[in-house]
Amino acid sequence: MTLVHVVLPYWGDPALLDRAVDSVLAQSDLGWRLTIVDDHYPDTRAEMTYSAHPDSRISYLRNPENLGVSGNFERCRTLADGDLVVFLGSDDLLLPDYVAELRRARAEHPDATIIQPGVRVIDGEDRPSSGLAERVKAWLTPSGPRPVVLSGEELAASLLRGNWLYWPSLAFDGAAVARHSFRPDLPIILDLAFILDMVLDGAQLVLREEVTFCYRRHDDSASSISSLQGSRFADERRFYREIAGRLESRGWRRAGSVARRRWVSRMHALSLLPSAALQRSGRGVVIVLRHVLSR
Repeated sequence: MTLVHVVLPYWGDPALLDRAVDSVLAQSDLGWRLTIVDDHYPDTRAEMTYSAHPDSRISYLRNPENLGVSGNFERCRTLADGDLVVFLGSDDLLLPDYVAELRRARAEHPDATIIQPGVRVIDGEDRPSSGLAERVKAWLTPSGPRPVVLSGEELAASLLRGNWLYWPSLAFDGAAVARHSFRPDLPIILDLAFILDMVLDGAQLVLREEVTFCYRRHDDSASSISSLQGSRFADERRFYREIAGRLESRGWRRAGSVARRRWVSRMHALSLLPSAALQRSGRGVVIVLRHVLSR
């Protein structure tokens, strides 16, 4: 039986964590295990709730000190040992057939390294959300009847044109997770770096149709805040230059060219220019323009 190991790097609202855990407990398929890794969040309600949970499939660990985003994801990775591994966000929700759908996908595509199920985007109040980010992702997502199977240079170029995946919803082959680590120097885009390492290692991605996951989009997400502070854009420029070189050395020149152009990344920065101007942030304006105009 395919075991789905859900690892949950926790930091945030305990009430949202409770809802995420409840969505795991509500699965129609029992072939799952859940490990919560608390990154030393100041509120200890999660520890009181889950350190001795009556369901033996749920385990809880609390880091003795805060490891940060990259450090906690890496600890979660080292703990993962399922046939399929999911890095669930502590504010996201599984729909009841999520595990069942992953197991069907695994049976139908035994060579797949990454499975992207269908996703419903919700806001902070659980209402459907379809803002600019979702419209851009829909535009970037490969078209055609599902399932869509991608690999190699085609997959690399597609993701570097613009990352259309929903990271917390993804399921990874457990053996592939064991071979790759999270980059400590890329906390905001560690997901894309992790996935592209897999793609360069021969990963195959399957894009499924059935909607089984709810991804929560917050206006004040870490990536949006860090964008105006500049950390995301500096990391992105460095990463895109690096990955372009790696792709070109592999002979994937088209994907390398896509990485060097990084048009969607530039457009994302440009979309934040009005916010920087409204905040009268000269530094923010400079950060945005540097990212848009630099090579």
